[in-house]
Amino acid sequence: MRLAIVRQRYNPYGGAERFIERTASALSGRLSITVYAREWTGAGTAPAVRCAPFHIGRLWRDWSFARQVCRKLASATYDLVQSHERITCCDVYRAGDGVHAAWIERRGRSLGWFGRVTMKFNPYHRYVLAAEKRLFEGGRLRAVICNSRMVLDEIRTRFAIDEAKLRVVYNGVNLDEFHPRCRGEHRASGRARLGIPEASSVYLFVGSGFERKGVPTLLRAFSRQSDRNARLVIVGKDKSLGKMQNLARDLGIFESVHFAGPQKSLQGWYGLADVFVLPTLYDPFPNAALEALASGLPVITTRASGIAEFIKHLENGAICEDPLSVDELTECMQAIGAVAGKLSAVSRTTAERLGIDSMADQLVALYRELVPEAGI
Repeated sequence: MRLAIVRQRYNPYGGAERFIERTASALSGRLSITVYAREWTGAGTAPAVRCAPFHIGRLWRDWSFARQVCRKLASATYDLVQSHERITCCDVYRAGDGVHAAWIERRGRSLGWFGRVTMKFNPYHRYVLAAEKRLFEGGRLRAVICNSRMVLDEIRTRFAIDEAKLRVVYNGVNLDEFHPRCRGEHRASGRARLGIPEASSVYLFVGSGFERKGVPTLLRAFSRQSDRNARLVIVGKDKSLGKMQNLARDLGIFESVHFAGPQKSLQGWYGLADVFVLPTLYDPFPNAALEALASGLPVITTRASGIAEFIKHLENGAICEDPLSVDELTECMQAIGAVAGKLSAVSRTTAERLGIDSMADQLVALYRELVPEAGI
């Protein structure tokens, strides 16, 4: 079977890109994958067709990419075209970025009236909202891969789409690569490198997009922790890094917070931590949280995250109902930090339901249903 996968920009630290790499690896030998992208540097995954038209600004960027990809696909032959971008020339769309309208609503809660008005009339957001509607309500689309029930429900309630097209296929995690043994392999050396005492409780955040994923709320909640020996490690790249560092200084916790920057290998970071925290405003299904569970870490997140479907409060983590509530996050961090070691086994068991092989099998089943003559 020949499958084209469309993803505009490759980011080696991005969740969608890791999903594509894992999918290509897991399905190797069962189908032929070609990636259409502006730039693709994923190692050993699939051949790529470069689509990089000139652009100025993100609206022109997205529009020109969609236009060129669809033009090139029109002259190619594939059994299925699966897009991770909002384009109309695909058979399957993976809604890994969730629903833009839902993100705007949630983001609006953290903005003043001027910010909300600006978002509402921003040309780029208006373009994405229109592209989203054309995609979901167009005639070509045959299936939508939703990476959580949260995303499925958002699409079902907002668009005129046949519900039978909506399929939940959760992200898969490499259960051998991310494992509780990372603690034994990396805890002592990782903490020594950062100057963190063995006895200190370590809260870990992994992700890019600090504002969206709740880093300001996390810093404020961490500043209220009663355990003054606790440490917070923030892994990720973001243009607001300086702003977050200044906030940590203003809160008087800068010496207890380690801004580690982007990291290609994450096992050691999960290994040195006790609790994973992702107080996100909106996250369809964060790979980092799944990797943390597989590594035996309890996960604190919010109801606005797809991973919340797998979190049982005070059993393998905690769920904050309000992503903007510093008080609620403080309470969750206090409660989980006190019993983190006892929750490791349940966290790992949760992740074992979401192995990469399970994800691959579900994708193959979907492809077989859509193209039975392909014989995969």
